Amino acid sequence: MTARDGTGQDVRRGRGIGLATTVAAAGGLLFGYDTGVISGALLFLAPEFGLGEAGSQAVVAALLAGALVGALAGGAITDALGRRRTLMGVAAVFLVGAVLSGLAPGTGVLITARVVLGLAIGVSSVCVPLYIAEIAPKESRGRLVSMNQLLITVGILLSYLVNSVFAASGSWRWPLALAAVPALAMLVGLVRAQESPRWLVLRGRVDEARDALVGRTPAEAEAEIAEIRDAAREEARWSWADLRRPALRPALTLGIGVAAVNQLVGVNAVIYYAPTILAGVFGSDTGAILATVGIGLVNTVVTAVALARIDSWGRRPLLLGGLAVVVAALVALVVLFLLPSQGGVVGVLIVVALCVYIAAFAASLGIAIWLVNSEVFPTAVRGKAGGLGATTHWGLDLVIASTTLTLITTLGESGLFAVFAVIGVAGFVFLYRLMPETKGRSLEEIDASLQARAGQT
Repeated sequence: MTARDGTGQDVRRGRGIGLATTVAAAGGLLFGYDTGVISGALLFLAPEFGLGEAGSQAVVAALLAGALVGALAGGAITDALGRRRTLMGVAAVFLVGAVLSGLAPGTGVLITARVVLGLAIGVSSVCVPLYIAEIAPKESRGRLVSMNQLLITVGILLSYLVNSVFAASGSWRWPLALAAVPALAMLVGLVRAQESPRWLVLRGRVDEARDALVGRTPAEAEAEIAEIRDAAREEARWSWADLRRPALRPALTLGIGVAAVNQLVGVNAVIYYAPTILAGVFGSDTGAILATVGIGLVNTVVTAVALARIDSWGRRPLLLGGLAVVVAALVALVVLFLLPSQGGVVGVLIVVALCVYIAAFAASLGIAIWLVNSEVFPTAVRGKAGGLGATTHWGLDLVIASTTLTLITTLGESGLFAVFAVIGVAGFVFLYRLMPETKGRSLEEIDASLQARAGQT
């Protein structure tokens, strides 16, 4: 029998999980693809448009500027329009931005298209995990929300692969435009999707919410609706001003600090500019782009393994151990770029060091930023407080995108990685002192541990 008790509940539950998985795949994939594709495209569009250092950084940073605005506005948009309609709008914006990028006749249009794509990325970074968490059955919620992070890395890898396919022809338009394909698939897939039960309950549309709670028995549906109402009443008791309460300070410090360390060890300098950095090492654009495919593959595989094992390995050892390896890899890159020549064996070692760096980051800070912000805050303030961490992430990402080439020109590659290594050491000390183990602990236990650690500093 395929349906429990002949009611078809297991079938409907499976459909709900499938829908959440589809949304995670499309939203996360587009997030990663549009973030990573510029790395290889930049090698060919920069000479075509006569872009110098500042122009190249502007093209990269435009996406992050849009993402910062989108992330700040994403919560309000999602609450006003609903999760489903917001995601349909996001998919449409992704589609328009991708086509506009591929057809851009000049720098102005390209930067505008990148800002448009950034807006979609910023809103999707808020709405996609929220929608999945609210529509998925409880027993698969964590796994499906985590899948969004994995699919971001898959999107980055896919963008590197597409760049490598078009590298020989020197084409940058097709890699940028092909993001329209998953965007269209996402838009079509959402046409018949149901709205989030939580949003419907909060809008007084309880009957529709019951219908949206696929796979639940009537008793389970009523219990979940009651939980939604209770949580909403608790959230309404907290305002933005309440985040200044001393009791929340340790959690806020940790959440914002993790987001800052995540960016300031330079991961997106590698994601955005690896082909530019490696072009001098390999002596060709094609070789540099092919090398980034290996980096993207490592990023995806290690993220998948870390997400599968984090509940058994624990957050604190994975975060601190991974960050220590990140710093060691950065130090190795400093030394390698100081050598008289970066060709031959040295070039291979540079790629190996970058792969080790990306692997260690993916297993630690790459998943910690979202996980820490989901675990250290009380449920009632998690949305507001987590938003501060996300804003820190996007703001510093914009800074990195806007300054990497300038820092390379000023300090050289070794100087750039040295700056990231020093910040990594400071970040390790910060997290060693403040980061508690959150695995298998209640919110009250986590809060008590944070308060104790903050009192020791």
